[in-house]
Amino acid sequence: MDNIRFVLVMAMLMISYMLWESWQIDYGPKPQALISDKPVVAGSQGAGSAAGPVSQNPEQQTGKPAAIAQSLTDQIITVKTDVLSIDIDTRGGTLVNLDLLKYTHEKENTFVNDAYALVGLKAPEKDLSPIRLFDNNPEHLFLAQSGLVSSENSAVAPDHHAVFIAGQNAYALQEGQDQLSVPLTWRDEDGLRVTKIFTFKRGSYVIGLEQKIQNESAKPWVGRQYDQLLRIEHSDKNNNNFIRTYSGGVVYTDKEKFKKIKYEDMGENLSISAQGGWSGMIQHYFASAWIPPADQENHYYTKELNDSRYVIGSYSPDLTVPVNGEGVFKSELFAGPKIQPVLEATAPGLELTVDYSWLTVIAKPIYWLLNKIHGYVGNWGLAILGVTFIIKALFFKLSKASYQSMAKMRKIQPRLKELQDRYADDRQKFNTEMMSMYKREKVNPLGGCLPIMVQIPVFISLYWVLIETVELRQADFFLWIQDLSAQDPFYLLPILYGITMKIQQGLNPAPIDPLQAKVMKLFPIIFTVFFLFFPSGLVLYWICNNSLSIIQQWYITKHILAEDTHHAH
Repeated sequence: MDNIRFVLVMAMLMISYMLWESWQIDYGPKPQALISDKPVVAGSQGAGSAAGPVSQNPEQQTGKPAAIAQSLTDQIITVKTDVLSIDIDTRGGTLVNLDLLKYTHEKENTFVNDAYALVGLKAPEKDLSPIRLFDNNPEHLFLAQSGLVSSENSAVAPDHHAVFIAGQNAYALQEGQDQLSVPLTWRDEDGLRVTKIFTFKRGSYVIGLEQKIQNESAKPWVGRQYDQLLRIEHSDKNNNNFIRTYSGGVVYTDKEKFKKIKYEDMGENLSISAQGGWSGMIQHYFASAWIPPADQENHYYTKELNDSRYVIGSYSPDLTVPVNGEGVFKSELFAGPKIQPVLEATAPGLELTVDYSWLTVIAKPIYWLLNKIHGYVGNWGLAILGVTFIIKALFFKLSKASYQSMAKMRKIQPRLKELQDRYADDRQKFNTEMMSMYKREKVNPLGGCLPIMVQIPVFISLYWVLIETVELRQADFFLWIQDLSAQDPFYLLPILYGITMKIQQGLNPAPIDPLQAKVMKLFPIIFTVFFLFFPSGLVLYWICNNSLSIIQQWYITKHILAEDTHHAH
C-alpha cells in the first residue's frame, strides 16, 4: 500500500467524520424548546408549601410548581469568595447563580488591541464577564437543589420549595479568612427544626452542605436527604464547527465506574444504588457534581421533566431522629473548572470528567507529562513544544523506519513511472512487475504506513489532551498568541502550518497516478483552511511536529541517498 494513498484515505475519513459530527449537532434531532419565560424547578404537583414536599420521592417530582412567579421575588442571599460568586435562594436553599470569578468568557489580547490602534481601528469588544455555571435565566437554566424527604406521610420535611430564613442578605470571605459558613433555618409548628449550612473555603470550588435536624416534635422523624442538578439541555459552542465535546449527565460508582447519560436518555429514569460515588453534569472545561458521603449506600437517579428540563441526583438512606434528638446529613458540591489534580483530590473518579473517552489510558500520562513540563517552564505553549519533542523522541525508531521506507520508495519512483507507462494497458502486468521491483530493491510498500498507524492513538490522545485541558484556556504563549484555546487572531500559525506541510509533502515520494498527485498538492491549502479555526495550541503542536518530521525525514533521506551513491562507487 502506498503511504501517500494511506494519508489520503485517513484525511478523507477524518474530514467525513468531522462533517458528520457537525451535521448531527446542527441538523440532528433536538429537544423541545423551553416555552416558559420564567425559571422553573423540578418539584411538586402543586404550590409546595413551607411545611414540606408534596411528593415523598424526589424522583417522582415531575410537575411544575404553581407559585413559580413567587420564587422570583424570594430573598436571595449573595455569597462571595475569592473564586466564586453565588446567589442562594431562600426558597429551598437552591443555588440559582454561580459565577467563576477566575474564568471570563473572553480575554483581552493587548497585542491585538495595539495592532488595531496602530492602524487607527478599534479592536473587537470582548466579553470579560465571568463564566456563569449555575443560572436561573430560563434560556440557560441550571440549578443545584437539595432537600429532605420524609419517609412517613404524616411527617414533614423541607424540600427545595420550603422557605428558609437567613440571618443576613450577604456574606463575603474576608481577607485572612479561610472558611465561610452560611446557615439557613426552617421550622414547622410541630417542633421540627432544620438548619441548612453551606460551607465555602478559600481557593476551593467545593461547597460543603450540612442539613442538621433537631426533632422537638412528639414522635421520631424518619427521612432522607436528596441532592440534584436541574438543567435544560446545554451544548458547548466552541470557536469552530470541527471540535465537539460532551455535555450532559455523568454518574460514577465503584461498580459501573464512569457512566455518561445523555440528556435524551435521562427520561429512562436511571436507578442505581452504590456505596459512595457521585452524580453530575459536565461541559467543556467545567463540571458540577453532587458528592454524597463515601461511607453510605447512595441511590442515583435521573428524570426528564416538563419543558425539556433534566434532573440527575442521588438520595441517602433513611435516617431516624428520635424525639428530642438530633441528626445530620452531609454532602459536597463541586462546581468549577476541570483541573485534574483538583478533581482527583476531591472525589474518586471525578478526574474522569476530563473526557478522553476510550483513549484515557494513553491521554492521562500525556497530560501528566504536559503538566510536569509546565511546572518547570511556566508556559503552556512551551510545555506543548516539550511534549511534542518527547513524543517524537520516543517514536524515533518507528519514524526512522517509516522515513527510510519512503526514501527508498522515492528512489525507485522514476522506474515505477516507466513501468506504468510501459504497461499502461495491462494493469495486472504492471502490478506483477512493480512487486518484483519491490522485492529486488528490498522495499516494503507497507513500511511507511505501519509505523504511522502505531502512532495514531498517541497523536489522537494528545489532540484530546489539548482540547480538554482547562489550563490551556486563555493561557499565554508569546506575542499575539495570548489564548492557546482560541484561534490565532492573525492566522499566522495556520499559514505556517501549511508551509511545513508543503515542505514535508515535497520530501515524500510523489504518487504515480497524476490525479492523486494533483489532489495531494491541494492538501496543504485544504488543511490550512481547516486550521484557521482550530485552537492555536493545537496548531502549535502540529507545526512543531511537522518541523521535527521534516528534519528527521530530510536527514534520513539524505543519508540513504549518500549510502546508495557510496555503494554505486
